[in-house]
Amino acid sequence: MDELELKFEVPAERRDRVIAAVRRGEAPRVRLQATYYDTPDARLARQGLALRLRKEGRVWKQTLKGTGDHALHRLEHEVDLPTPPRAGIPDIDIARHDGTPAGERLRLALQTAPDEPPVALQPLYTTDVWRETRLLRVPGGTLVELAFDEGRIVASDREVPIRELELELKKGSPAALIKLARRWALQHGLWLSTISKAQRGEQLARGEAHGPAVKAHPPRERAPRSRVAELRAVIGACLEQILPNASEVAAGGASDEHVHQLRVGIRRLRTALRELGGLSPQVNPAWEGPLVQAFRNLGAVRDRETVLQAVRPQLQAAGAPAIELPPPTEALPEPTQVVRASEFQQVLLELIEFSLGEDAPDAQVEPPKATRQDAADRIKKLHRDVVRDGRRFERLDVPSQHRVRKRLKRLRYLAEFVAPLFGEKAVENYLSQLRPAQDALGLHNDDAVALEKYHEAAPQDPRLWFAVGWLTARREVTARQCRKALAKLDDAPRFWKK
Repeated sequence: MDELELKFEVPAERRDRVIAAVRRGEAPRVRLQATYYDTPDARLARQGLALRLRKEGRVWKQTLKGTGDHALHRLEHEVDLPTPPRAGIPDIDIARHDGTPAGERLRLALQTAPDEPPVALQPLYTTDVWRETRLLRVPGGTLVELAFDEGRIVASDREVPIRELELELKKGSPAALIKLARRWALQHGLWLSTISKAQRGEQLARGEAHGPAVKAHPPRERAPRSRVAELRAVIGACLEQILPNASEVAAGGASDEHVHQLRVGIRRLRTALRELGGLSPQVNPAWEGPLVQAFRNLGAVRDRETVLQAVRPQLQAAGAPAIELPPPTEALPEPTQVVRASEFQQVLLELIEFSLGEDAPDAQVEPPKATRQDAADRIKKLHRDVVRDGRRFERLDVPSQHRVRKRLKRLRYLAEFVAPLFGEKAVENYLSQLRPAQDALGLHNDDAVALEKYHEAAPQDPRLWFAVGWLTARREVTARQCRKALAKLDDAPRFWKK
């Protein structure tokens, strides 16, 4: 079975109101006690699988879940088990899932060489949750299950609390599910989380504060039937980077890399909307505002900490005195609150709704040539603009130089988005020619950010003028390096001409 659900974290101060809202209809309460299994080397977790035994009231079930073809889709296969004798725990048996898509992935994950013994599964962590559920009928025939979960995850002597609301589509339209979710999120101050109980349990069992930061990957749909379908696939791919990183940041305690990859995902998404958004009238220009605001607020933290950490050792090597920037005069945005903001959460939900849309069954399939030509025209223009400005890079002012860097990023992202249309190898060959220019422009931009910070603070601490002078002198060197790197793009193989 392929399930679609949205999960939200519930802040402690909104708990009672959420419970009261769930209880407005018939909301049975049941205790769910589960044990999750994996191999000692986490084979199931690495393949996006979770295998559990769960007691639901007096009933035992074995469930296998796996990641689906979208950040919110899950493969699931569940088996009711007979009551074990003497109130014991049933044995885990992977054969119960044979003949299902999830079961096939489970067998592959546990596959061993012919001369090796079978891989043993072991219990890793448990969950103990009280769940209240309510079935909600939405006008138009859609049926959604609301489930409020409260409890804990336990691994050895460690535990973390659970307080979340799930909305699962039982029947009907994904769009209706998401519209309902938007109302609940806005009314109760909820924020999306794609971190499953299994993922949180894995992290807890292994003593990890959070999961790994998620990097970008290509769209899953390799041959979209229309340009709108292509755009949906691209936005879906962007969300698969944004949602897990945003979930970790919203949970608190995420690493700098989570914030960085979240910003990369937002930048890629904005590129998709800017360069391909005209393919669909459903793209809402109002999405841009909250995306820009989140991107800038998250960047304020990165600009000060990450950039200055990179520049500081170079200044010391150049003989700078022991200098530190004074604390910022205004409080920097807190990444957790940036992501939890209702405006940002609402845009994410609208984008999810768009990405889950489908072409009408009778929609005409567009020829690949038309889609390729449209993409080629956009890439050609970006490439031409970057090469033109690269020739005069040293003469450009700082904002114009920064614009070249942003265009180069858009060029890279757009090429990655449309790679299936032109051939992965040809596009990768082109992208390899872009990377030296990206690196040069990145260094030049980091110096510009650091120079601005030191220049602002220098009147309060004269020692900082050393950094201002050194960075000012180096800008001439890095600008020249940028011009030379950008000049090489003129010889890059133009895959869009083939």
